[in-house]
Amino acid sequence: MCPDTPTPEPAPAATGAPDPESGREVLTEDDIARALRRIAHEIVERNKGAADVVLLGIPSRGVELARRLAELVSQIEQREVRAGSLDVTMYRDDLRAQPTRAPAQTQIPAPGVDGRVVVLVDDVLYSGRTVRAALDALADYGRPRAVRLAVLVDRGHRELPVRADHVGKNLPTAHSERVRVRLSGFDRTTDSVTISGGAR
Repeated sequence: MCPDTPTPEPAPAATGAPDPESGREVLTEDDIARALRRIAHEIVERNKGAADVVLLGIPSRGVELARRLAELVSQIEQREVRAGSLDVTMYRDDLRAQPTRAPAQTQIPAPGVDGRVVVLVDDVLYSGRTVRAALDALADYGRPRAVRLAVLVDRGHRELPVRADHVGKNLPTAHSERVRVRLSGFDRTTDSVTISGGAR
């Protein structure tokens, strides 16, 4: 061996322990796809079709989920179902504590929300305060016939009387744990839901 060639470091032994940064995977890409298909069918069944349904995603990842659900519902119904986004930044009740939040974009598909069934879409339902802010924001854009909520993960710990109509997975968690959703259309990585932190 050439004396100038560094001796390679031995590879660390595989322990099978999860990476503390990435956490433990609780939903895979296939799991998420199945959950969204089920929610799409539930939306169609609940509304006896989807002629008057508008899906509004709550930024950030809720927007990507709403887009996917709109595609799935459109396939089921063989008609276009539109998705948009609803920014809730200025309606949050913690704005005074975090005044530097950057507003996201609101896009309400034509012909608006008046008299229609609006399905709010978010990635994780936790305290319920984001949903409350979304309801306040939605009121500025019209008066829907009904408002429903679809979430990929419900992790519990509600602080307000908010309940999701469509849930991909109920995931009991501790307050100290972190649920992280990754979506290929937003994070440019494989879809996954992981949980990390908490007592071990």
